[in-house]
Amino acid sequence: MSVSLEDVLNNPELNNKLLTQSQTLGFVTAMATAPYLINPTEWLAYLWGGDETSPFESHQAFEDYANAIVDIWNDTRQSLFENTWQWPSFCQLDEQEIVTPETREFTEGLLQGWQITQDDWQNLMPEDSQDNALLGGLLLSISLLYDPETGLETLSEHGADGLAQFTEIFQAVPAMLCGITQRGQILAAE
Repeated sequence: MSVSLEDVLNNPELNNKLLTQSQTLGFVTAMATAPYLINPTEWLAYLWGGDETSPFESHQAFEDYANAIVDIWNDTRQSLFENTWQWPSFCQLDEQEIVTPETREFTEGLLQGWQITQDDWQNLMPEDSQDNALLGGLLLSISLLYDPETGLETLSEHGADGLAQFTEIFQAVPAMLCGITQRGQILAAE
């Protein structure tokens, strides 16, 4: 029987030793978008802060966690290539806070994971390329959702209705992530 990520994260022995569910899903999504496949053994430790020693009490607990992460990665990667990826159901906009804490955590995890693949993206989509504009638009959108207060201020300075813009940005992210994943794969194969 497979163990879910939620089951692992509910273990009191692991409290505050792993990224939250939202951060984890964001991080794994970044790994699933990567233009070159990166073995999970190379990035799994980032999910507990990068320490060489995992916080798990047993090999079985570690294996359950690793299997849950790989299952999420596989499902996410497939949905990105099939243009069916959507925000996790707990990620929402919020009238008072602009985004929910879970959305902020998801985007935080996504940005953290993106740092690992940043060099690959920059090599495939150099600064002066049209592809780089797509990549920049996605990263700007994710950054705005991670720090909506600054984003709202910036949008207002440029005369945009910030709250309406956030709705558009939030709704556009799934298509942007699917598109950049597919484009990255094409460029990596060339």
